[in-house]
Amino acid sequence: MFMSPITPMEKMVLILASYLLLSTLFSANAEFVKKTYIIQMDKSAKPDTFSNHLDWYSSKVKSILSKSVEAEMDKEERIIYTYQTAFHGVAAKLSQEEAEKLEAEEGVVAIFPDTKYQLHTTRSPTFLGLEPTQSTNNVWSEKLANHDVIVGVLDTGVWPESESFNDTGMRPVPSHWKGACETGRGFRKHHCNNKIVGARMFYHGYEAATGKIDEQAEYKSPRDQDGHGTHTAATVAGSPVHGANLLGYAYGTARGMAPGARIAAYKVCWTGGCFSSDILSAVDRAVDDGVDVLSISLGGGVSSYYRDSLSVASFGAMEKGVFVSCSAGNAGPDPVSLTNVSPWITTVGASTMDRDFPADVSLGNGRKITGTSLYKGRSMLSVKKQYPLVYMGDTNSSIPDPKSLCLEGTLDRRMVSGKIVICDRGISPRVQKGQVVKNAGGVGMILINTAANGEELVADCHLLPAVAIGEKEGKELKHYVLTSKKKATATLGFRATRLGVRPSPVVAAFSSRGPNFLTLEILKPDVVAPGVNILAAWSEAIGPSSLPTDHRRVKFNILSGTSMSCPHVSGIAALLKARHPDWSPAAIKSALMTTAYVHDNTIKPLRDASNAEASTPYDHGAGHINPRRALDPGLVYDIQPQDYIEFLCSLKLTTSELGVFAKYSNRTCRHSLSSPGDLNYPAISVVFPLKNSTSVLTVHRTATNVGLPVSKYHVVVSSFKGASVKVEPDTLSFTRKYQKLSYKVTFTTQSRQTEPEFGGLVWKDGVQKVRSAIVITYLPPI
Repeated sequence: MFMSPITPMEKMVLILASYLLLSTLFSANAEFVKKTYIIQMDKSAKPDTFSNHLDWYSSKVKSILSKSVEAEMDKEERIIYTYQTAFHGVAAKLSQEEAEKLEAEEGVVAIFPDTKYQLHTTRSPTFLGLEPTQSTNNVWSEKLANHDVIVGVLDTGVWPESESFNDTGMRPVPSHWKGACETGRGFRKHHCNNKIVGARMFYHGYEAATGKIDEQAEYKSPRDQDGHGTHTAATVAGSPVHGANLLGYAYGTARGMAPGARIAAYKVCWTGGCFSSDILSAVDRAVDDGVDVLSISLGGGVSSYYRDSLSVASFGAMEKGVFVSCSAGNAGPDPVSLTNVSPWITTVGASTMDRDFPADVSLGNGRKITGTSLYKGRSMLSVKKQYPLVYMGDTNSSIPDPKSLCLEGTLDRRMVSGKIVICDRGISPRVQKGQVVKNAGGVGMILINTAANGEELVADCHLLPAVAIGEKEGKELKHYVLTSKKKATATLGFRATRLGVRPSPVVAAFSSRGPNFLTLEILKPDVVAPGVNILAAWSEAIGPSSLPTDHRRVKFNILSGTSMSCPHVSGIAALLKARHPDWSPAAIKSALMTTAYVHDNTIKPLRDASNAEASTPYDHGAGHINPRRALDPGLVYDIQPQDYIEFLCSLKLTTSELGVFAKYSNRTCRHSLSSPGDLNYPAISVVFPLKNSTSVLTVHRTATNVGLPVSKYHVVVSSFKGASVKVEPDTLSFTRKYQKLSYKVTFTTQSRQTEPEFGGLVWKDGVQKVRSAIVITYLPPI
């Protein structure tokens, strides 16, 4: 029997009925769908009837569990983590209804849904002036060469066999260290030593969200299967390894920023990502273990300070004296793309070094284009043959063609076999595009930057001959291919490592940008550091391209990202902590920011790789780190935990919102800051309000003398088109070390600008130059 076709109206009714049925079923089952929530508790509110806080936390969670039949049948353990040091509370699997009930309970400060984070994925010691010479050996004293500073690295684990973690000559593990060496598949107690002093793993949140880890496919242990964690840990504190290289590229001595420091690896990232409940547990445990510095090369979205679990946890770490360094993100050059923007976190952007890996595209018309590559194999130039060029896109269309992006499954073998394929950068990983071309029979690839990347060139270890070129020359290449009367051809050639590149450093196009939209008065990022084409140790469980089809195994790899710049700053912070063990995290950050430089090796302002124009503090923060000067900054702008509470109070947080930070230390508002801009931050950012009339804004700063006991500083400040600036007093005369002197900076509008203005304030004593970046924002008039 045949049914008559349904009418369009009947079809619509069926679709609507199905939607309503699914909605009803979803609502009915929402009570039983459990997700991981992080529950922050008020430690001081524990009733005396409980002998310890953990019993109280557990009782609280059990008290709100659904009493339905389904819930009664649910025998799984709900609590997956307890937090006791940098954060107080638990992580538990709850339904939405249960979470809402718990949030209303007395003693519960806040509830955060578990959030997924992503990784922000040697020449640099020499480039940063860290290699000792005959004239500078006194700077790198025994105190810095061999010390007890411990850096906790939250990442994908560690490959302990790497020579970068050799502990020869290192002293025994410091007595204050309380960490552990956890074991699992491929990782045993002996894999820890005097360099890797601890290794832990955190996976309960990950498993709650994605299911059990497949232990045959992934190491359920601190061992690094991804490579990212090994790379960042070695960048922080790797031991010197002579003859390090990637397939012959970047040959030299690889060493971390602080080779005398110790490493504690906290594995929080797995194949499917990194979850905030695991990250929070790692921060909490690391602080309790006794780390001095935390290096966190990952990030999620941006939410209010009090709703960001990493922000809250890092506040607790800062209260315990731990310096926290985080990557800014790889969402540049779009503005307002930063993550990890809390003022107590040091937010690190990425820049280039004076080293690159040139490769050439030699066209059939005689023109040569220079790009970059880390391909290691037979050069096409050696066979003196030109290959046909093909571009599958349309230069007249504003919408990217999947074929031009060389996405999986888009290339026609009949069109690309035996040819060099031109691929646009974007959407998929760069090395994956090369694999797609290879699978379709292409003999090579030319990867072209789009407007988002500009002229920035990032080298990759491709599986086929491939060269990356900039946007401008990419457009010319496409024009050649699409308009040439003769068949367009090319060949690819690969050269050795090149040093002394000018200009450098340059702000990486991918580095996330400010302003910090949560608080315009807090300049972010704080600094930039090397993050492009960085050589460091690598996991031998995976090839250098990270593709499953890459069966090559290497001991070192070259990566780019703010994930690489963050551990540079973490390592320098460890050096500063070794030199100045009594300095607070804010003092260390101040030293890094006020000694940073804003000119490249051609003595011109730092440039932005995305447009080749001068970069701004929204791109580079205070500037590029200068470790040698940071060791002796002259003055620092110190900030104590209560000062950060005053900052939060100036943002008009509610009592419950402020309680997220203040509960454990019983801190309250003293209203000592008239505005967020009065926080004693090493940079100055002022925001003129929404009105046409003349406005006057005053901010205050207090400088602490950490240089010569008797010193006299004079101020020099930039001039601005839209506002006059007056500093009072204009001289700071110190008579003893650690003396504090205050000054105020008054800004008066004189001609409102439509764009922000940038400059600096510098205190000079004839030897030291202590610079604070200045940003003036003019909100548009009503």
